[in-house]
Amino acid sequence: MRENIPEGERSPMLDHQNLDHSRRWHAHRYVYAVASRRAQGISIGINLNVDMICNFGCVYCEVLRGVVPATRLVDREVVLAELRLMLEEAANGRLARDERFAGLTPDGALLPVRDIAFSGDGEPTSFRNFAEVVADVIALRDALGMHALKIVVITNASLFHRPRVQQALQAVYEAGGEVWAKLDAGTAEYFREVDATRIPYARILSNIASLAQTQPLVIQSCFMRLHGQGPDQREIAAYRDRLRAIVADGGQIARVQVYTVSRPPAERYVTSLTSVELEAIRQVVAEGLPDIVVERYDGAWDGDAAAD
Repeated sequence: MRENIPEGERSPMLDHQNLDHSRRWHAHRYVYAVASRRAQGISIGINLNVDMICNFGCVYCEVLRGVVPATRLVDREVVLAELRLMLEEAANGRLARDERFAGLTPDGALLPVRDIAFSGDGEPTSFRNFAEVVADVIALRDALGMHALKIVVITNASLFHRPRVQQALQAVYEAGGEVWAKLDAGTAEYFREVDATRIPYARILSNIASLAQTQPLVIQSCFMRLHGQGPDQREIAAYRDRLRAIVADGGQIARVQVYTVSRPPAERYVTSLTSVELEAIRQVVAEGLPDIVVERYDGAWDGDAAAD
């Protein structure tokens, strides 16, 4: 399988450290826009987890769980109203000309708007009415004639076994979208250390393997230094073998995104891998999955010398 954005349509960006990943967008409560390297352009985000509650406690996450959120409720009508405004601005070009996106391409060209992504301050599929919001978003996108705008669900894969979540993800796939499923570890021990959740590692593996039987998944994997140490060769080999097992069993992996920390994490002992270290991981995975594109996205968080 190959990357679905033709090489000539990719949007080269300047140093990724210049990108603003904030989910704050003017007066909006739920819908925002960011320049995304992984989307190769502008991604319109929908945050259904404004309460900042998540069933994972990833040590590299930038969300400060102890902070009292500005709001805990999600108003679906407001979500759609904000999304409509954003899509209208995308259609008329005003979104790409927003000051947040100025100077991000070497030649000053405007970034293309690539997708609508369910990505926020927690696990999007945990939202009670996730399936209904997905249906609403697809309907709104299509009513505005923006069928080419991909819908993406960025998820930790913890709830794929729930029928309503399966229904929503099937609707995303049938609408031409993608599921980006998190898999940060090759062993249960490392999974517990990095993702800090009571959800069993076996469930995550089973959920990913099961959904991959019905639609191609993008695997998103964050690797980092913990107390100054990156994952060892055994861990990376185990991670590669997990992906190989999914494919060998008939699972579909569209591509793999290997990345490291690029935003200030909540835990100070977490820092980025170097480009060389990350490329070594990418090569191990690519050699084990020769028919699948394995992408690398470098980080930007070096932390403090005393972070340990």
